[in-house]
Amino acid sequence: MQKLLACLAILASLSAPAWAQTSAPTEPHRPRFHFSPKAHWMNDPNGMVYHKGVYHLFFQYYPDGTTWGPMHWGHATSADMLHWREEAIALYPDSLGYIFSGSAVVDVNNTSGFGRNGQVPLVAIFTHHNPKLEKAKSEKFQYQSLAYSLDDGKTWTKYTGNPVLPNPGIVDFRDPKVRWYEPAKQWIMTLATKDRVTFYTSPDLKNWTKASEFGRDLGAHGGVWECPDLFPLQHKGKTVWVLLVSINPGGPNGGSATQYFLGDFDGKTFKPYNKASQWMDFGPDNYAGVTFANTGNRTVLMGWMSNWQYAQQVPTDPWRSATTVPRELSIREVGNELYLASNPVAELNTLAAKPTTLNSVSVKGQYDLTPTVGKLTGPFRLTFTASATEDVSVVLTNDAGNELVIGYDKTANAYFIDRSRSGKTSFEKGFGKRNTAPRLATDKTLTMTLLVDVASVELFADNGLSVLTSNFFPEGDMSRISLRSASGATVKKLTYATLTSTLP
Repeated sequence: MQKLLACLAILASLSAPAWAQTSAPTEPHRPRFHFSPKAHWMNDPNGMVYHKGVYHLFFQYYPDGTTWGPMHWGHATSADMLHWREEAIALYPDSLGYIFSGSAVVDVNNTSGFGRNGQVPLVAIFTHHNPKLEKAKSEKFQYQSLAYSLDDGKTWTKYTGNPVLPNPGIVDFRDPKVRWYEPAKQWIMTLATKDRVTFYTSPDLKNWTKASEFGRDLGAHGGVWECPDLFPLQHKGKTVWVLLVSINPGGPNGGSATQYFLGDFDGKTFKPYNKASQWMDFGPDNYAGVTFANTGNRTVLMGWMSNWQYAQQVPTDPWRSATTVPRELSIREVGNELYLASNPVAELNTLAAKPTTLNSVSVKGQYDLTPTVGKLTGPFRLTFTASATEDVSVVLTNDAGNELVIGYDKTANAYFIDRSRSGKTSFEKGFGKRNTAPRLATDKTLTMTLLVDVASVELFADNGLSVLTSNFFPEGDMSRISLRSASGATVKKLTYATLTSTLP
């Protein structure tokens, strides 16, 4: 009997998911409420789509290692964008190449003709990356292809007519983001083409016509343009079109980041309101973010929570990388300027325990919050308001002497995350530093919301106007929390709540 029980225990451990087999000490940096693959390498989110009550997240995935390799599309599903189930790999490399980034749509009207017997097809549009042509020094080693699913995303069939958009001779010709444009009854493809974005149109997802280009002489050009996205948002009864463009390198705090432009779009041409680009997230660890398709009147984005500057060196195992928390996007107005704002989706509230609330907390030097909120044992959300005329910060520490500081610098009128003493930083020389974001709001009261996981912090300031996302790798759980102000500050209201883990 003892042998039988031992065998059953071994079988149970083998059948459990990888992250269920491990405890916090063996995977100390495994995110608790962000998606991460059970094992191996992940980068850009791809093909995100909402269909029949299910959110589908596809992602760049290499199943044979923890660094970048021949790309596949991994797949995960969720009913709430928080509790994810990792599914079988959706798309594998083939004779046309690796499966690079792209998007997915619900072809409601069956414009593609892929639908059968009334079944609405899901259609994936992705970049084929041909390593043989790349090695041969051809400029045409990337081109756009299709795959479709008739069982709600469970299995996929590649189109026999691939590629549907051949390469005209552009070295970086990739990352198609496709959406339906109702006024013209046609599909719009937003494609990254080296140092600009090119728009294409199609009636059926198979035949594409070039419409226009944007950005050769506009925006930040410190690196190659990647992973664009084009979508409309409503503001005071007007439609504002948002164009996202990820860039690597060239971010405001080094390495990878995502810029955006606001303007008008007529189905063919994007015209920006001004020539200056803005940054969607000033932190170093939100890249290649794109929006879910088919979400109705809300626009939700998830990004890759890492940076190409050090993504392949971060001290995690047996996986590398996670996604950001899903964020709902909106337009905010400050003075005469419009900005893109992002805030955590409302679904996150379901993870929050009963909050602890403090009012009128006077801070001079250091104010220890630990006795009030309890010793930190996992993820939490902290929101507070203070005067924009005072320095104030939140400090997380542990018994190993690690310190992570998140706050507002009055002199610079900027928010910051300082991870210079946050734990493991030596794996890359540029990792351990202070990252900043300008304060865009002009009122006298500032608001900061922190989402803290075991190895990441996302700062949403002034209702999402200024955002900073940062990974950190402590050498032990961050167990204490304090407020700090050298000059003295009053925190008008503070709310703290632990967040329930979403791991299986």
